Amino acid sequence: MALSKDVPDIENLLELHPRVKPTASVVATEDTVKARKHWKRNDKKGCPTCVPESLLNNFDDIKHTTLSERGALREASRCLKCADAPCQKSCPTQLDIKSFITSIGNKNYYGAAKAILSDNPLGLTCGMVCPTSDLCVGGCNLYASEEGPINIGGLQQFAVEAFKDMRLAQVRDPSLPDVSDIESYQSKVALVGCGPASISCASFLARLGYSNVTVFEKEDYVGGLSSSEIPQFRLPFDVVSFEVELMKDLGVKVETGRAMGVNGLTLQGLKKDGYEAVFVGIGLPNPKCSPVFKGLDESHGFLTSKNYLPSVANASKPGMCSCKATMPDMRGSNVIVLGAGDTAMDCATSALRCGAKRVFIVFRKGFNNIRAVPEEMEAAKKERCEFLPFLSPRKVIVKGSRITGLRLCRTEQNDDGEWIEDEDQVVSLKCNYVISAFGSGLSDEGVRNAMAPLKFDKWSLPVVNNQTMQTSEPWVFCGGDLAGIAQTTVEAVNDGKQAAWNVHAYLQSLHGLAVPKEPQLPKFYTSIDEVDISIKVAGIRFPNPFGLASATPTTSAPMIRRAFEAGWGFAVTKTYGLDKDLVTNVSPRIVPGKTADPTFGPGRSSFLNIELISEKTSQYWCDSITELKKDFKENIVIASIMCAYNEKDWTNLAKKSEAAGADALELNLSCPHGMGERGMGLACGQDPEMVLNICRWVRAAVEIPFFAKLTPNVTDIVNIAKAAHEGGADGVTATNTVSGLMGVQSSSIAWPAVGKEQRTTDGGVSGNAIRPIALRAVSAIGRKLPGYPILATGGIDSADVGLQFLHCGAHLLEVCSAIQNQDFTLVDDYISGLKALLYIQSIQELSSWDGQSKPTPRHQLGKPVQPLKDSAGKSLPRFGEFAKERQKLIAEEKAGKAPLEQAKPEVHRPAYPASQKVMTLEELIGRSLSKIGTYGELSNQEQVVALIDEDMCINCGKCYMGCNDSGYQAITFDPKTHLPHVTDDCTGCTICLAVCPIIDCIRMVDRTTPYVPNRGVPPQ
Repeated sequence: MALSKDVPDIENLLELHPRVKPTASVVATEDTVKARKHWKRNDKKGCPTCVPESLLNNFDDIKHTTLSERGALREASRCLKCADAPCQKSCPTQLDIKSFITSIGNKNYYGAAKAILSDNPLGLTCGMVCPTSDLCVGGCNLYASEEGPINIGGLQQFAVEAFKDMRLAQVRDPSLPDVSDIESYQSKVALVGCGPASISCASFLARLGYSNVTVFEKEDYVGGLSSSEIPQFRLPFDVVSFEVELMKDLGVKVETGRAMGVNGLTLQGLKKDGYEAVFVGIGLPNPKCSPVFKGLDESHGFLTSKNYLPSVANASKPGMCSCKATMPDMRGSNVIVLGAGDTAMDCATSALRCGAKRVFIVFRKGFNNIRAVPEEMEAAKKERCEFLPFLSPRKVIVKGSRITGLRLCRTEQNDDGEWIEDEDQVVSLKCNYVISAFGSGLSDEGVRNAMAPLKFDKWSLPVVNNQTMQTSEPWVFCGGDLAGIAQTTVEAVNDGKQAAWNVHAYLQSLHGLAVPKEPQLPKFYTSIDEVDISIKVAGIRFPNPFGLASATPTTSAPMIRRAFEAGWGFAVTKTYGLDKDLVTNVSPRIVPGKTADPTFGPGRSSFLNIELISEKTSQYWCDSITELKKDFKENIVIASIMCAYNEKDWTNLAKKSEAAGADALELNLSCPHGMGERGMGLACGQDPEMVLNICRWVRAAVEIPFFAKLTPNVTDIVNIAKAAHEGGADGVTATNTVSGLMGVQSSSIAWPAVGKEQRTTDGGVSGNAIRPIALRAVSAIGRKLPGYPILATGGIDSADVGLQFLHCGAHLLEVCSAIQNQDFTLVDDYISGLKALLYIQSIQELSSWDGQSKPTPRHQLGKPVQPLKDSAGKSLPRFGEFAKERQKLIAEEKAGKAPLEQAKPEVHRPAYPASQKVMTLEELIGRSLSKIGTYGELSNQEQVVALIDEDMCINCGKCYMGCNDSGYQAITFDPKTHLPHVTDDCTGCTICLAVCPIIDCIRMVDRTTPYVPNRGVPPQ
């Protein structure tokens, strides 16, 4: 048997494996048409307009914006995190969008949710239903690029859902002044209506410290329009109840069954009951209807959005209503929906789930005038709703007390821009139901009378100051639809947010107290934010372990000042030397790396630089250190110094820096380019004896701690660390940049190319590309010198990565390349991320989580999937006829079960408690070291094999290809289903998992049979 040829079994397995084509391919078009039909994943053109019963009772998520963790991480990586970001300016609640997307990209989902909920207490609702294409996404600068704007709504939804699953309670920030004994904060505040505006207003008032806040809701459920009129497939009730629970965490009370009206709540009655301020957010409860429907009601087949959508919600939203309502039965019916707003689209798509055979969306104007956001319209089109523009209802056709049709006339726009009806152009449509979604207003005289003595405008709405949300009565505030400005949920939320500050100002004024002119609303806060991440290293208490590395971010003292203001715990100055060693840099000198996929803009995996030490004098830096320490006593300033191998020079510069007030020194013994040619930096740091002596000189010169910065460009970095330790250094920094040449252009010119001759030199590679080298260096030093302080640097770009370094023995974390990719505000994400990682480890219920990532649920397109098999018991992919069979099986299951029976209400409270003490940084340093050792310490008796989840597989075959050309030919690939299968030949090499594009689609599980290596030729 030829050893260099595949055996027949492997040849069969390789049948679908890619090969280099020796000739052009010729396939008959007829055959390609058949193949295309088999593999097709998107909707087929020319599908019949009649909708099958595939949507009956199916209230599963239909949002195209929904993201899995994989999708969220990829989308977040595209964001440019722009300066003065237009997306944020386009958000009514002014979300710090680039910050929360930064946190998602860094796997700090708590930090992202905190940023969102700080400005928008209904951040999850808005992530799901916001018309982002008209708001934040509409301002995205990536609209100017081929790849298009960021899916901001999907990212927002993902982040807050991740936090929701952590099940943590909101608390008032304990750093805020204690106002519990101040009379003005005990004022009674009433909010009428438990919709988005009121929830927002109440949340901010409670964060401010108001302890007597009550929300009154006329229904038996909370959420207002969000619950009753937005369908479950767009906004589940558990989302609304979650946000209400966050509000109630702060002590806000909710009373249901309390309606506004002459026989219920009135403004004057609330005032008599001692409420000093009232916020009215009852929405617009009354539908607007055409006169042609006068005298018709549900018994005839006429409905309005105000009675139809709540009836659907009651029967499809688990946890919303205990009445066990049944769905409106529209099976086999033709339904006409009147209107072209978002509500009309919701009515239309809901009708399909009630069994409607055909749904017509009829509206007076043209497609260019549709008020619904594009996302809503596209959803209706995808579900085969039919759009009929330029029509207005003229007469209802009724037979036997049931609607059988609707007569409509053509509308046109005249030269003056007015829309007129042409009675000569008439069309009749057969239908069984008509749903009017022409908008709503406030026409109930009982409600209007209950709002006395408010003044009303010509639209019968309260007169409201749009800046303060104050009505004609200074103690009454208003927001949401009722205030007449908000057209969307997020705008209603912002009304409540605006009102909260002005309610606060009003109440304080009643007690003779003033508030700042500019609003200062507290941010979202939980127990995570109370975690202490300070750490004591070499006798110095650092407020947090994150600091600026001695590099471009510390080019000048003002930059360090801005970094401290942003929250960085420490900074290492740009390396400086004596005046005799002053340098002048070349340019260009800092270039992006080419160590990953083509990435343009931020998000670079590496940089290469040929920048030397600071061009500024030692006196500049010493004076700057003195200034910085005067203004930032809690922050730590470490002076980075460099000299040649000369005791006098090191002694002089070290003493000068100590006298300036530096908390510690970092001895740069590692600069890999330029300085080594001068007998400095790398030239000293590669020799253990030189390192030993330099450290002894500095130890004799100063009393403050100092750290030797090591180079990775040595055979064994541990020997250098030992020399520094023996020389009296209080710790080491590991590591500096790695010597490298980033690339050469096709013209043979390397980059950076300096001068007319376009010459270059080896530079220092930094960033994520050198992280494995830095981790290895830190862990090696940590194992050989247990407890010895290590300042880690090299690819630290998140709290998640920082924790890895801490586990490997680092005490402090220096950052450079991540800041080059973004800015100093990153530290806010790092701090909240590290706190969250520590706190989550203390919660028993989250013990299965990997950091802030929960176990990956089975999903496709970000939405949960259920395992389905065909009649032969085989898994069904999601293309071609297989997809149709899946849809048929799902439709049959859904149709036979009422929506309320398909899912149970989610439980959000009680919040998960910390079941054990949250670890300090000192306690977790080096936790991984006992698990890192030599190869000989690894077990070759405990083997694993790959297991592929066919329900998550997207049929790309990457595992199959990787195993074939880089592994052990242990994966088959079905020619019809493109489902891979792992054979008994799997050796557990894990190449398949490494190349799989779907998180957790492949897992490595324990091998259940003995592993017998294939020796090729039996051993002699």
